[in-house]
Amino acid sequence: MLKRNNISSIYVLDQDEALRFYTEVVGLEVAQDLDFGPMRWLAVRVPGDPKTILLEKPGEPGMDEATAAQVRDLVTKGAGGGWLAFDTDDLDSLYASMKEAGVEFTQDIVEQPYGRDFAIRDPFGNHLRFGDVKSERL
Repeated sequence: MLKRNNISSIYVLDQDEALRFYTEVVGLEVAQDLDFGPMRWLAVRVPGDPKTILLEKPGEPGMDEATAAQVRDLVTKGAGGGWLAFDTDDLDSLYASMKEAGVEFTQDIVEQPYGRDFAIRDPFGNHLRFGDVKSERL
């Protein structure tokens, strides 16, 4: 029987740029940064949360170069990556800090049936949502 989701993954095109964005702009912390030979295992997480997010560069050992090139093209268009959703206790301050950082917004703060949230794209095209989610509304 499954117990929990341990790790998620999104594609990024430059792991150093992704590390800066996800730690300095989003506020995540490094969980692992390991050299596995053909790949760098770079994972971040919300501080205090055991679940990690792998910032995966398309390529070996998971895919051949032709496939990696196709994935990179799709990620650049915002169609080949993934999306992440985060809950926050200070949506307005987070929104303001991201505005100041110059991130690309795809939706300003809006009221939703489950609370309030906003959406951005990371530097690679992945969609991120940040919300003040009311658990009793889910």
